[in-house]
Amino acid sequence: MASEAEKTFQRFAVFGESSSSGTEMNNKNFSKLCKDCGIMDGKIVTSTDVDIVFSKVKAKNVRTITFQQFQEAMKELGQKRFKDKKPDEALEDIYKLMEGKDPATTGVTKATTVGGVSRLTDTSKYTGTHKERFDESGKGKGIAGREEMTDKSGYVSGYKGAGTYDKKSSK
Repeated sequence: MASEAEKTFQRFAVFGESSSSGTEMNNKNFSKLCKDCGIMDGKIVTSTDVDIVFSKVKAKNVRTITFQQFQEAMKELGQKRFKDKKPDEALEDIYKLMEGKDPATTGVTKATTVGGVSRLTDTSKYTGTHKERFDESGKGKGIAGREEMTDKSGYVSGYKGAGTYDKKSSK
């Protein structure tokens, strides 16, 4: 049972931490694990309880916990969450809650297309100079559609004799 808990521990330990190896977990990810796995229910086990247990099991001058410390924390939270059960049974139930869980990404910002937004992003309704920034399919033309491409030949625009200087001077 502990191997499944260890896998869940590692998945949550690396979540949002690009430099994490998965062997140590910070308080933020520990709280996320407790919340996503249903260990923290808001009534019996609150976020304050989770923070207190985390502070209790970690070393004094360190900000992370190892898997061994994590197991101690789960024993304490298990006794609080399942008061009527023995410590070992409570720990088993905690591990069952954690089984196969991944960090959830609920509440992530999504692009909206409600109300006026869909009208504003419909390129077929664009007029004037904005219309020139998109092709017929509505795909943007990139920099060619945004800026006038400058002629770097050194001649003034509209000059009919452009490119004839070299021919004249060689005579």
